[in-house]
Amino acid sequence: MLLNCSRQPTFAAPQAATCWSANLQPQIKSSFTLGSLIGRGSGESFQLAFHGPGSVVIRPSEGQPVVASP
Repeated sequence: MLLNCSRQPTFAAPQAATCWSANLQPQIKSSFTLGSLIGRGSGESFQLAFHGPGSVVIRPSEGQPVVASP
């Protein structure tokens, strides 16, 4: 999935961001909250933040890809 980062900040899990435009400088953002301590967090402790002219390619699933056998 290709996301445009020009209009607003775009956030992604580090495992999901596959590649991005050379001029984008990803920043690490902590998404830790008190809700994380009691199991109500999003599941991601850290996210990558992208903003500026360019795009980021996001893998829609963190699971292993399934390859069909011929």
